[in-house]
This record gives sequence, C-alpha cells and structure tokens, in this order.
Amino acid sequence: MKESYLSLEELASDLRDEQKKNIIIFAHNGTGKTRLSAIFKDIAKRKDASDTLYFNAFTEDLFFWDNDFDYDVERILCFHSESHFFDGLRYQEMETRIRPILSRFSDFDFSIEQKTKIINGLEQTTDFIKFKRMEFNEKTGNTEWVENIKISRGEENIFKWCFFLAIAGLAIDRDISYNWVNYIYIDDPISSLDDNNSIAVANHLASLLKRTDNNIHTVISTHHGLFYNVIFNELKSAEKLYLFKESDEKDEVTLPYKTIWKLKNIKDTPFFHHISIIKELNKAVKSNQLYTYHFNMLRNLLEKTAAFHGFNKFGDCIKKFENDPDELLYSRMINILSHGNYSFFEPVEMQMENKEYFKKIYQDFLTRFPFNENI
Repeated sequence: MKESYLSLEELASDLRDEQKKNIIIFAHNGTGKTRLSAIFKDIAKRKDASDTLYFNAFTEDLFFWDNDFDYDVERILCFHSESHFFDGLRYQEMETRIRPILSRFSDFDFSIEQKTKIINGLEQTTDFIKFKRMEFNEKTGNTEWVENIKISRGEENIFKWCFFLAIAGLAIDRDISYNWVNYIYIDDPISSLDDNNSIAVANHLASLLKRTDNNIHTVISTHHGLFYNVIFNELKSAEKLYLFKESDEKDEVTLPYKTIWKLKNIKDTPFFHHISIIKELNKAVKSNQLYTYHFNMLRNLLEKTAAFHGFNKFGDCIKKFENDPDELLYSRMINILSHGNYSFFEPVEMQMENKEYFKKIYQDFLTRFPFNENI
C-alpha cells in the first residue's frame, strides 16, 4: 500500500490488490469510509460482475418497514429479495443460521415469510420478516409470545448485522449461492451500539474471520476506537491502517485545493483497549452492578496482561490464594463464566457469590499490576 492517494478510486483498487487476507482501517467520520466501501464494491460492477459482499450504510436500504397504517396490527420488515445479498434465501435455512447469532445480542425472535398480492392482474410476491417477544401478561399471570411487534432501531440494526454474519458464514463455506464472493467489506457495523455490544460484535466477527477454511479477503473500516482495538488485537496478522485526508492548497488556480488521502501503518501500536476495559470494570465494581459479561472483559484484560509480561496463560496473572494454591479454582471459574452464551443485549446480573469472587480476583490483579488510578 502507498502512503498517499489522489482519489478514493485509486485507494480502493490498491485495497483489492493487497495480498493480506484481512485489512483493518481506522478513519474518523468525514474521511470517506463509506464512499470508499461503495467504490470498492462498484469496481467489479463496472465489469458487469459482483464479487463483494458488503455491510455499510447502504445495507440498511435493503430493508424497509411496512407499519400497517390501515389496521395497525401487522408490522413487518420487508426487504429487496432481488439483491445478491439474499441469494441464499431460497436454498438455505436462513432462520436457523441467524437465530444462534441473534440470541447472543437480543431477547426477541423472528420468522422469514412471504405474502402474495394481485396487483394490476399480476401476482407479486413480497418477502418479509415478522418479530415477536416473550412478555409477561398481567391478566393471565403467564409469560406469552407477543406477535407482530416493531423492534427498536437498535434492535433492528443488530438484526441486520446478524443477518449479514449468517450470509458471510455461507460465503466462507463457499456455498453455491455465494460462490461469487471474493471480498467482504465491512464499514462501521456498530455505529449505534454501546461498548458492551461493540466488544461482543468485534469478538464474534474476529472468530468468523479466523476460521481456518476462510480464504476470502476482508476489509474492515471503522471510526469506533474500542471496536477497532478489539479487532486489532484479535486479528494479529491483519494489515492495520490509519486513513486520514489532507488538503494541498498549492494546486491550480481553477482548483484551489485538492484532497489527498493518506495511509499510516499502525503496526503493533494498538489503541488503549485495556484502559477502556479497566474504566468499565472499575465503574461496575464501584456500583456493584456486575453482570455475567464482565467475566468476558476480565478474561480479556488478563490475557492481554499475560501476553505483555510474557506469561503462557492468563491464570499466571491471578494471585495465589490459600484456598487455591494451584491457581486452578479461579482460573477455571473465569474460563467457564467467560464462555457462557450470555446475551449482551439483556445482561444477566451475577449471583452474589460470583460478585465476591470477581471483586477479589480483580482487586488482587490491580494490586499486582497497578494502573494509573486516575483513568
């Protein structure tokens, strides 16, 4: 990759030619990230072909709500099924592929259905998605499914993301419906998510891309520092870049300035993700609002610290206690509790005993490996 580019088209072309399987780009809003992703995709389309599965702001345009304004009963999320994005819908059980991913982030369920209307004498089929959620019914005293709900904007975004991940999995599998995919381009998948969901999304994405059978080149661009840093640490062999633009005011009179896009190789200098984790854990411990996903964050912190200090395993960063001389009890506890299938959208509070274990391990870790108390 060059250090500077006079156009995003030139940069997109070089990204396509880059030999690294995974490329991670950090860029602030207004730099041209989304335009870059669109240009990257369109390079193949100019040759009457498609080779890029993408997730960006334009992906949202593939979905649209029918809110049933006439009767206010059936609210459905429709989608443009003619797009290549949905090629596998007819041949794969997409619901069974999306649902396990979605369950990590949400408490609602869905179904993909079809309806047919006669318009001007012609039969027209529409694909759509219906949502439902379990809620307590005060009249019956039972928990029941509430059908045809309209999910929130945040829930809708996470659903689209899970839909995309299911399709990306099929592309990596080289499924016949997606054997046209040579590139995956992901631009800011977590723009409306909180930090906990951002970490979960980044970890899940990294796990997918690290599959040994994955031969698809992937570009990820984001302005979200925490998301970038998690991906940075997970995809260790990826090309890691910082994209920014400058203006050259010494250009021709007819063009007062021109924009130059510049790339900086970040190499092995990640953002301070561990500092973000400590700030979050300090706040959680102080308020005693400890949830199951905090074990994931603690494990992440222990692993990063162990790697920095040259230890072989994260358990080496846990203090030996009289009731755990071999350091097995607390290591196993963190190992088990950090691998639970916990929902980040509806977090579960720790039991009191686990809270005490968590606080003891965390406080002793900070004593052994002190950080700036003012962070």
